[in-house]
Amino acid sequence: MALNPVLVIKVMDGNSVGVRARLKDDYVEHEIVLNSVLAYYWANDFPPVVKFLELFESVIKRTINELMPHKNLNLKYEVKADAKLEDASEIEINLIEVEADGVGFKIDGKQLVLQGFRNTDNPEEKNYTFAESFDKNIETPDIVLKKYEEMKNK
Repeated sequence: MALNPVLVIKVMDGNSVGVRARLKDDYVEHEIVLNSVLAYYWANDFPPVVKFLELFESVIKRTINELMPHKNLNLKYEVKADAKLEDASEIEINLIEVEADGVGFKIDGKQLVLQGFRNTDNPEEKNYTFAESFDKNIETPDIVLKKYEEMKNK
């Protein structure tokens, strides 16, 4: 019986999101510092939830690639928000499936709840009026895959 890799996602102190991929004794870990990225999004008038989801996908892809270089990452998740994603101040992310080149990951920390993307009048009220499912296949370019494989074999 093969041992499945594990993807651990967790909110740390409400200020950052940790992403860790582990296979046996090897692991790779990255952290998204929310205050920094949100300040950047606000300063540049980017929709913070939309940009955060792009960053979140990218960090998962990078973390897994550093552990297990792969060509295709299949990522399935659902997002619930208090408004459409462009205007949301609070989101809930539910990871459904993560698979790298056909190898499925056990997911620890499938649900994340994040707040403070925008100022709201009543931050205590949780009213998710928006829900959308994402099923993405994120491909690693060949030249990038080669670099990850070289890093792994050092």
